[in-house]
Parts: sequence; C-alpha cells; structure tokens
Amino acid sequence: MPLTIASIKADATAALATAGIESPDVDAELLIGHVLGLSRGEVQAKSVTGSAVDDSDAATIAAFVDRRAAREPLQHITGRAPFRALELAVGPGVFVPRPETEQVVQLAIDALRAVPSAAPIGVDLGSGSGAIALAMATEVPHARVFAAENSPEAFPWTRRNVDESGAENVVLEFVDLGDAFPELDGTVDVVISNPPYIPAAAIPRDPEVRLFDPAHALYGGDDGLDVVRRVSQVGLRLLHPGGALVMEHGELQAAAIAGLLRADGWLAVAGHRDLTGRDRATTAIR
Repeated sequence: MPLTIASIKADATAALATAGIESPDVDAELLIGHVLGLSRGEVQAKSVTGSAVDDSDAATIAAFVDRRAAREPLQHITGRAPFRALELAVGPGVFVPRPETEQVVQLAIDALRAVPSAAPIGVDLGSGSGAIALAMATEVPHARVFAAENSPEAFPWTRRNVDESGAENVVLEFVDLGDAFPELDGTVDVVISNPPYIPAAAIPRDPEVRLFDPAHALYGGDDGLDVVRRVSQVGLRLLHPGGALVMEHGELQAAAIAGLLRADGWLAVAGHRDLTGRDRATTAIR
C-alpha cells in the first residue's frame, strides 16, 4: 500500500506530540509542505483526498520529523522564517525572529510613519536576521534604515536577507552597536533594538532556544541588562531631541529598564504588552 500524505501526517504529528512540540499538527504540515512544495492548506486538502507520497519524499519527511522531534527549530530545518510580510533566510548562528517581535517593530513603524519628513531615519541596533530593519524598510519605503550587526556568524544571514529583499533603502554595516553610525549622531528619528537580555545564570526553558539560538543573541550579562545600558547610551547619541527609542525585553524587566532609561535622561518612558499580556517592550523619547 503506497504511503499517503494523511498517513505520514498522522505519524509525524504523533511523533512530534510525544517529543513535546507545542503544535505538532502544524509543524507536521509545514514539514510535509516544505518537502512537497505545498502550502499548509494544500497539505490539508491532499490529506483528505488520499494523495500518495513517493518513497524518497517520505524518507526526507521522516528525517525532518526526527530532527524536529530532537527540538531543532522548525525554521532551521526549512531554512526560512516568516516575519510580518517577509520570508527570511535563517539557520545556525542567527537568532530566529519571534512573533512577539512583530508587535514590537510595529511601534517603530508607527513612529517612523509619524515623522513629518520626506526621508525619516530609522536605526536597528543588533539586527540579527535583519527582520526588524527590513520590516521598517519595506513597510515605510520612504524611510532610510540603518542596521548594525557584529556577530560573524549572524552577519552573513543579515546580508543575505537584505540582498534578497531588494530593499534599496537599507544600509547594513558589520559593526559593534556601540560604535554604530557616528555620521548619524543627532539626526535619527527612531532607534530600535531587540538586544540580548537573558541574565547569564538563567536557563531558557525551550530546548530550541537553549540548544540552538546563538548565545551572542541571548545573554546580556549578570542581570541581563548590559546591552540594554549600551543601547540607551547609543540611542541618546543617535537620536535628535524628540526622537523615539523602542526596545524589546523580557517580561520581568520592564520596571528595571524604565528606571534605567529615566536615570539616563529619557522622557515619556512607557511600557507595552504583547498579545499574551506580558510586558514586552519599552519606548522612550529623547
């Protein structure tokens, strides 16, 4: 009896559920679709109609399911990560963009759109995959966006995504964020960062994070705020008076970050929650 999409999906879902994957049916459909060149909807439709799968594709799907069951990120297996309207290339060495960051970048996009300028300037400090910078650049196409990344492992992914996007309003530099873009000092409208903010002694719960995300993008010193402090200082240097700072952070860090920013002289410090009600971002005005 030939293997069918339905039978493969059932087996894959069961294996991923046993491994503790949060949405095993979704991941099973995405892995099957990746191998067969189908959307999730097409996988679901072909499951109902009894479509067959040849032995070679079935073996590839089984190997991918085994990798996912070992908690390798789905995005590393497929090589792609959706982010807002973007489809980004990702893999070992670069932080996989998260859905909650899609909400955070909306704050920066709204701030850029509100600037009464023909060419507002946005800066992304610690760009990683380029998700934030490219969302700003593609959704506010009249803006000029500058992205800084200093990880030798992550930067090739940033470069690739900027190149693949075709966005001509992005300037990418391999540079430590503390030294980024001195030529822009006092002229920037919006600075955004999703810095490493996990305390050094903390252990991330999810194996996908603990085992596969680069430490460079996760850990921010003993209290998790080392890079946050640097972003605050760089933001003060780059932004003009009235410019906006947007920072993503952990759910328990809002009060500490608000105090840090106020002590540095920032105005109108405000916290923002994600769709689950967790404190996720802080904004401030230069």
